Amino acid sequence: MKKNFALLLSVAFLLAVVTAGVAAADPVTLKYASFVPKVTFVGAQLERWKAEVEKRTGGKVKINAFHAGTLLGGKDMMDGVIAGTSDIGCLCMAYQPGRFVVTNATSLPLGFPNALVASRTLWDLYNKYKPKSFDKVKVLSMFTCGPSNIMSKVPVRKLADMKGLDLRASGGAAAILKAWGANQIGMPMSAVPEALQKGVVKGLFTSLEVLKDFKFAELCKFVTVTDTVIYPFAVVMNKAKWDALPDDVKKVLDGLAKDQCVWTGTYMDQHVKESLDWSVKTQKVEVIKLSPETKAKWDKLLAPITAAWIKKVSAKGVKGAAIVDDIKAMMKKNM
Repeated sequence: MKKNFALLLSVAFLLAVVTAGVAAADPVTLKYASFVPKVTFVGAQLERWKAEVEKRTGGKVKINAFHAGTLLGGKDMMDGVIAGTSDIGCLCMAYQPGRFVVTNATSLPLGFPNALVASRTLWDLYNKYKPKSFDKVKVLSMFTCGPSNIMSKVPVRKLADMKGLDLRASGGAAAILKAWGANQIGMPMSAVPEALQKGVVKGLFTSLEVLKDFKFAELCKFVTVTDTVIYPFAVVMNKAKWDALPDDVKKVLDGLAKDQCVWTGTYMDQHVKESLDWSVKTQKVEVIKLSPETKAKWDKLLAPITAAWIKKVSAKGVKGAAIVDDIKAMMKKNM
């Protein structure tokens, strides 16, 4: 009898060990989709977030990263995550300005000095308003790119140089370029090198990390510093997948939200500086800085854009003026 009891205990113990081993070897696996290449700042923040999640959960969660649109494209990201095509996705809200009205207000020409201030302000804005456009997902973090500047094949030193200039840009940049007399040409970033070579565009208007990431410094030998529009990004998760996570894992992901926002803004600013330094030293790119008087003149032409946005969204019941005032106050607080 004692032998049988001892045998049963041994079997139970072995089963417990095996079961524990299986559980330990079988973490929660989540798919994370990004629409841009791994070498970009969006790819860098994904890889950092992945490493932190896997470390902070003690291996309970494994993240499978799908870069460069291999799972979902930029415009399909939000709906793809809602549908469950990917568990997590990083989206650029500027691709759907009518869908993300509140958070996209950060892409108005309001004078963000860098990505860190802009990212913190975006996170604060989201948490104050909790827009309904995110009701169907779990928001894991938000951040922005750096302020947009002109990279061109021809020098741009004054407004007259902008007249009729064809520049690749996206989202709200169209109104900005129009106010300066230039033409916005929309196309995927991957199509820009060929467009530059063929003369379809004379340059592009976006944050400066692409000078190195996409080697645009090899084609665009002039940078005009305007420090204008930024683009907001969000990392979102499928609601059902989020609900199914253990509470301790949810706590880890929530704890990473603002940390990831700040890390990405800091990384972006450092990366922009490195990219610009590399472009000047290795590609002989000339950096053109506008005088304070000229910069003020350029900025003044952009004021009607914000006024028009406030009028447009207010007509739809959105408190546009209050949102802009909040952004300005949050920006000042986050300086």
